[in-house]
Amino acid sequence: MIDETEAARLSTDAIELCSRLIRFDTSNFGNGESRGEREAAEWVAEQLTDAGLDPIVLESAPGRANTIARIPGVDPTAPALLVHGHLDVVPAEAAAWSLPPFAGEIRDGAVWGRGALDMKDMDAMMLAFVHHLARTGQSPPRDIVMAFVADEEDTGEYGAAFLVEQHPHLFDGVTAAVSESGGHLVRLPDGGRLYPIAAAERGSAWMTVTARGTAGHGSRRNDDNALVKLAAAIGRIDAYAWPVHISPTVRALLDGLAEHFGRPIDPSDLSPLGSAAQLVARTLANSLNPTMLNAGYKHNVIPGEATAALDGRILPGTETEFFETVDALLGPGISRTGRCNGPVSADHRSPDFAAIAAALRAHDPEALVLPYCMSGGTDAKSFARLGIPGYGFVPGRAPEGFDAWQYVHGVDEHVPTDSLAFGVQVLTTYLMTDPRALA
Repeated sequence: MIDETEAARLSTDAIELCSRLIRFDTSNFGNGESRGEREAAEWVAEQLTDAGLDPIVLESAPGRANTIARIPGVDPTAPALLVHGHLDVVPAEAAAWSLPPFAGEIRDGAVWGRGALDMKDMDAMMLAFVHHLARTGQSPPRDIVMAFVADEEDTGEYGAAFLVEQHPHLFDGVTAAVSESGGHLVRLPDGGRLYPIAAAERGSAWMTVTARGTAGHGSRRNDDNALVKLAAAIGRIDAYAWPVHISPTVRALLDGLAEHFGRPIDPSDLSPLGSAAQLVARTLANSLNPTMLNAGYKHNVIPGEATAALDGRILPGTETEFFETVDALLGPGISRTGRCNGPVSADHRSPDFAAIAAALRAHDPEALVLPYCMSGGTDAKSFARLGIPGYGFVPGRAPEGFDAWQYVHGVDEHVPTDSLAFGVQVLTTYLMTDPRALA
């Protein structure tokens, strides 16, 4: 365990580093437009250098930078671990906030600002751990690769995907990874304390669908109207009920909760789970949502083409079924293009998952640690292309009534300082654990 003095230093560091990181406006506007990523990456590199490491800063495009460093472990032959966090954030409209979103103010027991929960809190904990090693002269039991990346809030093209495609050697020997999103306390209705660890992610399919017809005068009947075809397809999509598909990770979560409560969990009625229901509800089925429409240019012209953007989310093991269903719903005469990042999953019975659970229980002996499937996605999908399984693990313990999802990508984002203090101690305990010793 970490002694009291060092625990206090870790906590102070994590809080101050989180505040400082927020002061870098690293807004990612999408479509290749961002700001501040290079400055933040260089500052992180300075922190790592001051701690005795040899980081590199890799720019994928002007201003789009990533910082990577390898921490040598006691046993260089042991399987290495990747810990990655993104430095970019979604934009913030300052006028809607109570405090300036990029001031990083520490007030009322919290660090305030865009990225406080997504995910400069984890970036700060990673740096605090590095400072801890420098202070104490300790080394982790295995090599740890730390990656602070760009562009996660868009496609990852300038961040994790760039590193995987252009610099895969940086991850030689890595057999597991941790990053967002999981590890935060979820209070159960019976007083139990659940710490869900993401061991799977739904895939994402962002598609543009196009209906084509015959252009014509708006005053005349047209039985080949592209807009009508597209509208009918969107109606079919909206009316379709995706079948329930319980993946192995979701099954493990349901079984673990059933054992905890002493009764089976009915997926059709998750109300007994309280706030934990949201961990299950969004991952029982695939989903497909229209998000944008575009057609025509004048009131009295029937367009010859109409397009819609669709956001599809795909459970592990259902990709073929998903796209077959999409094509059936679209119907003949409507084409689709786009890109798909397939679903990923990791073994929740692995030594690393056991080490994560052990670290949480070291700081909360009553912790119930179970895997869950994320409804969205992270950079774990990119690193999975190198055969690296990823776990969502950003430990935290916010006070009762604090709903992190209200603030992630929302207004007045903030992270409680007590949660940061708890999280950095848990993370440090995990990173100083050799999973092989738990096997």
